[in-house]
Amino acid sequence: MCLGVLPSPSGDGDPLAELKELLRTAGVATAGEMVQVRASPDPDRYLGRGKLAEVKAGIARADANLVVCDDELAPRQERNLEQALGVPVIDRTAVILDIFADHAHSAEGKLQVELAQLEYNLARMRGLWTHLERLGGGIGTRGPGESQIETDRRLARDRIANLRRRLERLERNREVMRARRSGSALPIVALAGYTNAGKSTLLNAMTGAGAGVGERLFHTLDPTTRTYRHHGRQYLLTDTVGFIRKLPHQLVEAFKATLEETTLADLIIHVVDASAPERQRRDAIAAVESVLEEIGADDVPRLRAYNKVDLMDRADANELVIRDPGAIAISALSGEGLDELRDRIESAFEETLRPMELLLPYSEGAMLAELHDVAGDLEREDRPEGVVVKASVPAALAHRFTDFALNGAGAGRDGKGAD
Repeated sequence: MCLGVLPSPSGDGDPLAELKELLRTAGVATAGEMVQVRASPDPDRYLGRGKLAEVKAGIARADANLVVCDDELAPRQERNLEQALGVPVIDRTAVILDIFADHAHSAEGKLQVELAQLEYNLARMRGLWTHLERLGGGIGTRGPGESQIETDRRLARDRIANLRRRLERLERNREVMRARRSGSALPIVALAGYTNAGKSTLLNAMTGAGAGVGERLFHTLDPTTRTYRHHGRQYLLTDTVGFIRKLPHQLVEAFKATLEETTLADLIIHVVDASAPERQRRDAIAAVESVLEEIGADDVPRLRAYNKVDLMDRADANELVIRDPGAIAISALSGEGLDELRDRIESAFEETLRPMELLLPYSEGAMLAELHDVAGDLEREDRPEGVVVKASVPAALAHRFTDFALNGAGAGRDGKGAD
């Protein structure tokens, strides 16, 4: 049974569509749903008393054995709902954590999920030991239930501290890898978007990465970075964890290292499922923009790519781009629009390039190979004293080649003029 509280009536779309999709991903069948319109959830029971009676009757009719709320519940709301309804009650955060636990494969991903679960459950531990609290002594004594609660909380806090230390070590290793990538000065492009928008499929189509894809939410948790070439220049493309509406804060915090891949990018490709209903598409765009702002990536240049246009009428796909100037329509599955996407990515980096004319002695073969990697296509002329090259070099790397720059009479590194 799905429950939701809305601040105002909504006649556009299904307000519980995302929650039902989360439950489907978690392997839970939805037996029924109810929505209450009120300014804010009841602070004690989430729902009003009248709606609670309706929900209880609905549970009996549908023979439901679990209630899921489309908001994060306070511990007291969860306990009071369970007492009133007579069945277990969980919130959307618990569902998301369960999905994350099932989909995490890397060591870092598993640690991040465990940290988020422990922090979520820490405030809910009191309810686990109410059967022992009744054994407590009188005034001035401490019952065994309270002792068990304190013991569990201490163990949980110790485990949280241990997980944070381990994640910090992994983060330092990640920083070393990031430094190496930054040292190469290759353009870094991050794929961001609502979960199930087709980011992993796009990564595979652009780079041949072979990353796993699936029609389920949060199929990708661990960032995957691959390279691809366009017009001779290499680019780094990173697939990141998908976003959703009302992404729980503890997940943002736990996956901070993963999400930072987005903040450190030179360009963000915001992938949108073009085939989704308009209301759902707008909500998805707003959810992604909100998370990007929360993690500090709102000032990173971005390009919006409407994916899955192969599933819709061509005229409708064109209308999306007309209404969103600067966006691009693509299909990662069929390849439609991918060449234009590569050109748009290249154009975004042209402003950061510095034209240079260099004279490289034949003994500097390694330097010439590096120039090919960072500058892509270039003009070259073989001369007796070396190779004259005209190339556009990333500004951050231009200093590596200044000793070979031709100026005035064309003095190279050895001070000899070029013909």
